[in-house]
Amino acid sequence: MVSSLSGALPGGDMAVLDLLPDAVIVVSGDGTVEHCNRMAARFLATRPEDIVGRRATEAIVVTDETGSNWWAADRPLDQDPRLAPRSPERELTLYDVRGRARPVSLTAARVADAHGRVARLVVCLRRAERRRRLEAAGSELVSTVSHEIRSPLTSVKGFTKTLLAKWERFTDEQRRQMLATIDEDADRVTRLLGELLDVSRIDAGRLQLRREMVDVVAIAHRVLDRATHVDDGAEFVANLGEDVPKLYADPDKVGQIFTNLVENALKHGRGTVRVSAHVDEDAVRFTVADEGPGIDPAHLRHIFTKFFQRAGERRSGTGLGLYITQGLVQAHGGRIWADSRPGHGAAFHFTLPRGGLELAGVDLSRLR
Repeated sequence: MVSSLSGALPGGDMAVLDLLPDAVIVVSGDGTVEHCNRMAARFLATRPEDIVGRRATEAIVVTDETGSNWWAADRPLDQDPRLAPRSPERELTLYDVRGRARPVSLTAARVADAHGRVARLVVCLRRAERRRRLEAAGSELVSTVSHEIRSPLTSVKGFTKTLLAKWERFTDEQRRQMLATIDEDADRVTRLLGELLDVSRIDAGRLQLRREMVDVVAIAHRVLDRATHVDDGAEFVANLGEDVPKLYADPDKVGQIFTNLVENALKHGRGTVRVSAHVDEDAVRFTVADEGPGIDPAHLRHIFTKFFQRAGERRSGTGLGLYITQGLVQAHGGRIWADSRPGHGAAFHFTLPRGGLELAGVDLSRLR
């Protein structure tokens, strides 16, 4: 973008830069600000006319990760524009006129004069908050996964090493218990890696669905049956009527949705877990409700974000289950939300659209 503007600036009207969504500042070869578009003025928390005519090094204060001033460290006006027509993109910190810092992505293009010297430097600034948030989220994800995966792998390694070294010293029952623990921890690692893959696909928009006409009620019952075997003390009530039609969905992903919501209810709730369905005109709404302490209303909008943890609760798991569940529901064209009154349990609702092949863009009239 900057390079395409640089050739037109010498004889062009710089006012066109005000139409751009990026912050653009044009600096003369002697280091004086010639033009500051409206977005750049917003970045600097001032007016364009208060920047124009000032020394760029004083008006536009940007530093790198070490705190070094970009103008002094890179000397962008001293480089040969024929050998280095552009400055590579860099992540820097910009300070406005009030001294407030904000992360920015900076690129610059050099316009040469007839003698090959820098006539103008076109500086482009873009917001970098989102990129830094993503980088921070990625670091947190790596940290969380590393912590969660270390515990089961340590257990697997310890029991395996013990069995190999002292097999004869243990009874058959002791060996069976140790192998069962190894099996459970291996499953835990497998689930964790599966969650990590799901998150990466959801974030990249590459989540693939293998849709077919499926009996969602049957899937829900299978999930509840498995949950009963895992937790003998769990109580479930299913109110899934016979009027629920088959839906065009990915059976594995729908099973994962129900599994995540039921496990969430068992983990954070108490009493009976109730699963129900309501058929609307365009979609079927499913609900998984518990009788636990409920969710603070202030937290309802955050529970589907990555790594959300309820206040006062010790971290257990990766905190990705509801985020993944939301991604799976949205990939089907549905929506998910929760409601709760503290002390009266929580209810998670999600919808799946009704219909069949037309949801995949198939013109059913041509099949008749």
